[in-house]
Order: sequence, then C-alpha cells, then structure tokens
Amino acid sequence: MDSMQLFTRQTKAISTARRSLLIIESIPGIQFSEIVDVELGTGEVRSGQVIEVGKGTTVVQVFGGVSEVDLLDSKVRYKGETLKLPLSPDILGRIFDGSGKPIDGGPAIISQKYQDINGVPANPASRMPPAEFIETGISAIDGLNVLVRGQKLPIFSGSGLPHNKIAAQIIRQASLKGKSDDFAIVFGAIGVSYDDAAYFINNLEETGALSRAVGFINTASSPVIERLSTPRLALTAAEYLAWEMDMHVLVILTDITNYADALRELAAMRGEIPSRRGYPGYMYTDLASLYERAGRISGREGSVTILPILTMPDDDITHPIPDLTGYITEGQIVLSRPLDRKRIYPPIDVFLSLSRMMKEGIGEGKTREDHNNVFMQSYAMYAEGNYLREITTVIGSEALTDRDKVYLEAADRFERDFIAQAEHSRRTVEETLSVAWDIFSMLPEEDLKLINEKYIKKYLPESSESE
Repeated sequence: MDSMQLFTRQTKAISTARRSLLIIESIPGIQFSEIVDVELGTGEVRSGQVIEVGKGTTVVQVFGGVSEVDLLDSKVRYKGETLKLPLSPDILGRIFDGSGKPIDGGPAIISQKYQDINGVPANPASRMPPAEFIETGISAIDGLNVLVRGQKLPIFSGSGLPHNKIAAQIIRQASLKGKSDDFAIVFGAIGVSYDDAAYFINNLEETGALSRAVGFINTASSPVIERLSTPRLALTAAEYLAWEMDMHVLVILTDITNYADALRELAAMRGEIPSRRGYPGYMYTDLASLYERAGRISGREGSVTILPILTMPDDDITHPIPDLTGYITEGQIVLSRPLDRKRIYPPIDVFLSLSRMMKEGIGEGKTREDHNNVFMQSYAMYAEGNYLREITTVIGSEALTDRDKVYLEAADRFERDFIAQAEHSRRTVEETLSVAWDIFSMLPEEDLKLINEKYIKKYLPESSESE
C-alpha cells in the first residue's frame, strides 16, 4: 500500500473524536509515532501523531485539538515517517514552538538534514564519563554542586520559587572555563504560561544570549502532545550541535513536571491502568529516554549536558517525578523555601543538593587546586553553624561560647555572601573560592582541619597578610 495513500473512509475510518484524540480504524502498515495529516471538512490540514496502534483501532493525537473535526467529512492521510526536525547551523539564534516551527518571525530553516526527534541510542561502549567543569557563574553551584560536561543534573524546585530566574541566569552566564566559541545553550520550555514564555524570549534577546542559543517554547495553551515533543526537539537540536558541529551543549528543560503531567493525561485518555499517583507505569523509562541522551562520545569533540528543572508538587521530594528523576540523574540541586523566605537568591539548599560528578570536574587544571578542600570545609562550617542555630532556640544565645558565636556568624555570612548573589551577578570560580576563604578567615585557623596546610598558607587572607 502506498505510504501517501489518502484514506477517505469516513464514518467507518474515523469513529471517535475525543479532546485531542482521534480514534480511527486500524490502517495497514501504520507505525507507532508516525505522523499523519488530518484534513478537515473545511479543507484545513492539521498534523497528528500515532500514539497507539491496536488490532481494531489506531489512536492519533492531533496537534491543535479535534473539537472542530467533522467525523463525516474528515480524511486521514499517513506519511510513513516519524516527526523529524529540520537541522542546519542556522538553528542557532532561533526560537521555535513545540512542533519545531519558527515563532521568532524569521524564515523557515533550510535544512541540511532531517533528524528523528526520538534520537538514536548511543553505543554504551562508546560513552565516556562526564568530565570538565562548566562555569554557571552561580557560587552555590560552581563551588558546591559543580556541573560537568556530559552530566545530567536536575534542579528540584517548588511552586513560587525562582527556578525560572535561575534558568535564565544560567542561560546568560554559563560557559566552558577558558572557552566560548564552541559552547551553546539549547532551552526547552514545556507547558509554560505566556508570561513565562515572554520572559524567556525577552531574556534571550535583550542579553545577547540568543546568538549562541536555540529556544523551543511550548505554552500551556498548546496541544498536550507538544509537551511531549518539546524536550525531544530540544535534545535533537543539541545532539546535532554536539555530534555534527563539535559543540559543547548545555540543555535546560523546564518544567519536567508539566511533561510528566502530559504523560499522565494522555495515559488517562487512552484508558491505561495508572501507577503511582495516577502516572503511567512506564514514566521511569520515558524520563530515562530523555535524560540518557546526555553524555560524551568517544571520538567526538562535542558533548551534551542536561539541566532539567522540575517543580515538586507540595514541595514533596518523594513525589514520583523527583523520585524517579533522582534515580536516573547524577545528583540534584534543591531549592529551599526557608531560604527564599529570608530573601536569599538563589535559595539553594546546600545540604539536600548533591553533584555526584563533582570530583570529576574540579581540581588543578580544571578549576583550582584548593577547590575540593574548600568544598569540604564549607559544608563542615555551615553544618556546625546550622546545628548551633537549632541549639540556640532551646538554650538561648547566652549559653553559647565565643567560638559558638563565631560559627553562628560564619553561617549567617555564608548564606549572605556565598549562597546569595544578585540575579545579574556572574562570579568566576576563583571569585567564588575567594568568598569562601574570606569567610574561613573568621574561624580559628586550627579549626580548618579539612584543608591542606599549604592551601591555608597560600589562600587564607590572614596568612597572606602576615607573610
């Protein structure tokens, strides 16, 4: 049967239209994820995607919905191919919607190739471990939860927390240390409001970051199926830039919770048996199919690093979305509501955050020789200060020793000077480490037990002055 054959069966071919789903009689040769054209009675043609193939019926998700579909006069034509993204170097500096169409007023992309948005699995034997430092300009990340090339490191946020500001700041500031020409950002906004979409677009355009970025914006009013295609489009663009143009690409995806909710909505419409909290049982596999597209490939110069952002419902880190994400990724950066209430930006929770690849990306020749020691001493100092805060609420500050008061002040200053920084402030990793050393100078030198003595002599402000 010709793959472009027009199916004119009407009442028999199209049996039901429900929300954005079209249920038709099974078509010989049709495949899962195949793209179809739905020709309405008015002559308008809409695209759709096959999301389920059964013996008797085929379920098609229609981009733009099916509320106006006349079952008697509509026709379905299938194309024999999956959704593909046109690719060329011209995608840099462009903004697209959740179906891959330009929304920035520019011309259509003249493609050098078309790539299936579902990607091609990389040979595990050819994968290289994540390495090399990516500088975000944010001290709480660069100093304590380092992002390295090829890593997948999610940001766990909550409703009302400034994850969008952090994402925009990283888009503006992120770079490879000492390099800039071969670094690019791919940004995917999934199910965001018009205000958030405008915020991201304006941020890209006004700061000049758009010249090295590719944006995919899917608004909340767009079809549900586009929430599933948006991250795949972004990752396909990233893979092209990394593997074809030898660029190091940072992919920022927000909000993965909207993506997972779209999965749940489609599963419910298809009548699937729900799993935890109504999400489909295959959500782990589906999320892994996105996250595992990060990495470095032997023999290839480029890399793909993924920074997904998700909002935890009710700030519950055990919710299925952050829970499953944590199993797949290499750590997490968690935003703190108590820090946000104290007007500390970015409100990154130091104790809940973790980068499992951090040691691969720091040290001499990558960041600085003292980085690991500063990292460990910062945690120890901040942990003791927070413990003393809790004790103070019980016994009162009068019972504290002079040493205890120094640690309390050091913890306050760590939040005020190290974690907190202005939204448009970009710190180099050397500046980040210097801030930490300034705070260490408040402590008795004998308490710096996690730092090598040669680094104390070299970097501690008092020691430098005495010399």
